[in-house]
Amino acid sequence: MTDLHQPAEFRKALRAWLDECDLTPPDDHSLAGHMTQFRRVQRALYDAGWGRYGWPEHAGGLGGPAILRAIVGEEVVGRRLAEPGPYSMLEVLTPTMIDYAPTDLAAEMVPKLLRGEEQWCQGFSEPGSGSDLASITTRASQQGDKWVINGQKVWTSFAQHSQRCILLTRTGDADTPNHQAITAFFVDVDTPGISVRPLRTMHDVDEFCEVYFDNVEVDASRMLGKPGDGWQLAMDLLPYERSTCFWQRIAYLYSRFDALVGEVKGDGQAVDSDLGAVYLALHTLRCRSRATQHRLAEGHRLGPDTSIDKVLLAGAEQLLYDTARDLMPSVIELEDTDWRTEYLYSRAATIYGGTAEVQRNIISRRLLDLGKE
Repeated sequence: MTDLHQPAEFRKALRAWLDECDLTPPDDHSLAGHMTQFRRVQRALYDAGWGRYGWPEHAGGLGGPAILRAIVGEEVVGRRLAEPGPYSMLEVLTPTMIDYAPTDLAAEMVPKLLRGEEQWCQGFSEPGSGSDLASITTRASQQGDKWVINGQKVWTSFAQHSQRCILLTRTGDADTPNHQAITAFFVDVDTPGISVRPLRTMHDVDEFCEVYFDNVEVDASRMLGKPGDGWQLAMDLLPYERSTCFWQRIAYLYSRFDALVGEVKGDGQAVDSDLGAVYLALHTLRCRSRATQHRLAEGHRLGPDTSIDKVLLAGAEQLLYDTARDLMPSVIELEDTDWRTEYLYSRAATIYGGTAEVQRNIISRRLLDLGKE
């Protein structure tokens, strides 16, 4: 009898199901099209059970090791059935909800996300405090059994397509230390006083948004954890952002590498050294990420060491698209193709999720003990 809690058996059965289930994306490359396709894939995975493995039963899952979720993401994104961006939010925000929300709230909300009924976003970054969360200024003030929120967030991915937001705010008084003055809430995006303004980036996609909060009332029952737990919530979120979430993005990059090989070899180019350098970068990244996956699965607490994963991911992604630009002259610059859009997006790889400079500072100070100079 097949034991689907065993990764090898799980992958084999999932692949067979995906081969038989037609989840081919429609020919719609807009952000709205990608979000619709993601919800479609999520519903199919949930109904068949695959999207529930690796999640705890008390939150609507079917149990089993978390690494099963990484396998689902790798297979789905690697086949280009869903884009890595929307998929990453699932893997980052669901564990946070399970760990910090009241049990009844998590049991109610998590299944809605897993089966594609809802999309959630992450309200962390602010103008002037992107990589420095301790300096956020969006404030939540308690008024009876409500909290009233005022402020602004920016670079909030998919906010215009989201029903809920996991939001970091500043609470406490002027004497409260920064890290103890941050509190998280689970906020309905359609609450009066919330305004969402999409930002169109240079790759011509409005993935990011500004989100404004003007006297937004949130019930105290929507607090995640206790007052002052927001900093720890953010730190606990990072291992998921840089482990299981990265695993499916690596699968996406491999699929684009295969496409690049097909295109340049079809032109008869002898470019083995260029493609070899990209493959080596991707393989190094995958090996590092695999070790991170297994450490997480074994219950280890991940910390500053995941900055290594982030640096390797950004480097491999940019090298892949730099090589595509070099090997396909004029395609990036002159032709309206996926390669052009993806090349432009890859420029952000050293910025999103913590800049390359911040990651290298973390590695030098907290892993190598090199001090501040």
